[in-house]
Amino acid sequence: MAISSAMQAAVAGLSANSKAVGKVSENIANSNTVGYKRGFASMVTSSGGASSGSSVRAETRQEVSGAGQASTTTSANDLAISGEGFFVVSKNPNDPIESNYMLTRAGSFVPDENGYLRNSAGYYLAGYVTNEDGSLGAVDYTNFSSMETVRVGEVSLAADATTTGQMDGNLPAAETGTGTATSPFVSTMQYYNSLGGTESLSFSWQADAAVENRWQATVTGSDGTVYGTVDVDFNDSGAFAGSPASFTGTADGGLAAPAAFSVSAAGVMTITIDNGTTPQTIDVSLGTVNGYDGVTQFDGEYTPQTFDVDGSAVTLLESTEFDEEGVLWGVFDNGTRSALYQIPLAMVNNPDGLAVADGNAYRLSRDSGDMILTTAGANGSGSVTSYSLESSNVDVAKEMTDLIQIQRAYSSNAKVVTTADEMLQETTNLKR
Repeated sequence: MAISSAMQAAVAGLSANSKAVGKVSENIANSNTVGYKRGFASMVTSSGGASSGSSVRAETRQEVSGAGQASTTTSANDLAISGEGFFVVSKNPNDPIESNYMLTRAGSFVPDENGYLRNSAGYYLAGYVTNEDGSLGAVDYTNFSSMETVRVGEVSLAADATTTGQMDGNLPAAETGTGTATSPFVSTMQYYNSLGGTESLSFSWQADAAVENRWQATVTGSDGTVYGTVDVDFNDSGAFAGSPASFTGTADGGLAAPAAFSVSAAGVMTITIDNGTTPQTIDVSLGTVNGYDGVTQFDGEYTPQTFDVDGSAVTLLESTEFDEEGVLWGVFDNGTRSALYQIPLAMVNNPDGLAVADGNAYRLSRDSGDMILTTAGANGSGSVTSYSLESSNVDVAKEMTDLIQIQRAYSSNAKVVTTADEMLQETTNLKR
């Protein structure tokens, strides 16, 4: 190798090792950065031809596939992935430009001023909106087109009108057939209308003074409308003593349409309430014939009736929580728990081939291979852990060792340059 070639190789060594020390510097600076992936420079032989010999160049890489340690936090919106996979994030909420979507392991998400979950790098978490029953509709798992930005602010459940009710309680058998009228027992069932408001139905239970084991319930609305009556005869002996034997309903003669009232032989009152453009119909079960799942009649004290109704008022989101499959659950102020979003994980064939972007994010590239989106825990992906963040995968001790080795290599290449320079100087002096 000529002296000039030696100097060129040494200069190339200086350049390559300067890149290497730059990567070490970046690693040490980001050793406490959430989700940071260690970068490094690989030295590759560079041939300058037969006359100039071999040189060197530095190829920089990012150790994206290496996972960092998980650390515990106090926020439910801090997410870590235990295993393979990446969160999908975008530059803007509901970004329509697919090229603005990236992958990241930095899961330190907090709501912005509009309730959208955004991480510390300013990227927004993307997911799939779930249906009311928690299922997903038709989504495309091969691209980002079906995804929306996850929003936890101003979420509410719409009002759900009551459609069914169930009552139970005990009526005192000694009150019937006494020949003397007694005061009725009154109970009230609260229900929800279509706008989420509460209304009520009143049940006035009157013991039949002439007939033993018979009670008559009069049903009245909160507006004073009398819908009708139902006679309930109870079994007084045998295997089904104390349970209803029959139900006989009669609608009030002055009830105006569309309001309506009827009672089935199975003990279900169907009450049509004129409280909106579309009347509300509620099926209220008194219990079953020869059954103890509703109203009963035994000796003893009156047991106030209780009611179990469906429906709800408008409810506001109180808190959120993630499960291991990446489902974001909303806990509402009425105690209801409902799935809001499915947070998928992105899987690529070669994570180390992803293109590095700012903010600990990565873009798909030819080297990374194809991407699929999948539910956490499926198709080889990891699980999502809430109240946790992934630390950087930088080992500071190793970086310091690499730093010493790079420094020695750099100094040695610098020595080659100065030596070659002195030798060239000697060659120049031969002319004198």
